[in-house]
Amino acid sequence: MASTYTPLGVELMVTGENAGTWGTKTNNNLTLFEQLTGGYKVQTLNAAGTGANTTALTVVDGNTTGTAQNRVIVLGAESPETIAGNKIVTIPLDITGLFFVKNSTAGSYTVQFKYASGSGDTVTWTTSNKGWKVLSATGNDGTNPDIEEIEIDTVATPGGSTTQVQFNNSGAFDGDANLTWTAGTALTIGSEKELRLADNSGGEYVGLKSAATATSYTMTLPAAVGASGTALVTTDGSGTLGFTATSTFGITTGKAIAMAIVFG
Repeated sequence: MASTYTPLGVELMVTGENAGTWGTKTNNNLTLFEQLTGGYKVQTLNAAGTGANTTALTVVDGNTTGTAQNRVIVLGAESPETIAGNKIVTIPLDITGLFFVKNSTAGSYTVQFKYASGSGDTVTWTTSNKGWKVLSATGNDGTNPDIEEIEIDTVATPGGSTTQVQFNNSGAFDGDANLTWTAGTALTIGSEKELRLADNSGGEYVGLKSAATATSYTMTLPAAVGASGTALVTTDGSGTLGFTATSTFGITTGKAIAMAIVFG
């Protein structure tokens, strides 16, 4: 009886076969095991043309030359390979396992990873997604095999420039030159942009923004709420605010009567 092979190409030898070559074949299997668990392969995608095309990852029985017999696969090139069309990458129908795959292509085209046949789930890198994915190839029932992405919590790459506050921009971090944080000092909203304090119903808001000033200054709020009938005014000429009774504003009743007597 001749040797048989697993879907990933490992040779299964039978008793009495391969006399005198078991050592060589066993060492070859051990090398293949090492590749299957941690092998690294860079697979270019333009071999079949510069436009849209399909690249088939392979399994070679009893050999380490199969491209699908690696756990870590870089699609494109170490330095991004420029592609000029959408790419499809396939694996043989009968293999299962985990793949760590990077889309290392340049150009606004998608890269899809799927089984060679069937209509199961596939994984696609969008035109702007140039990064790593952990993929589970389950094989399913052999008719509609699935490849699914395993979600792993990662630290997202910050967007914008140094000191810019991060915000969600269509699922990615971004920053804005008009919204910056100076460590230990201030949050700055630049270019006379507004700080908007919105209501809880119709989307209306109260906005605060800077005037076009030639001199910077700071207004410091009081430490407590003022009593009824008081107004917020500057108290020291240096930007400190305080609450003052509105009854002290303007002309008192006594003064008004005196002025009426004097001036008629």
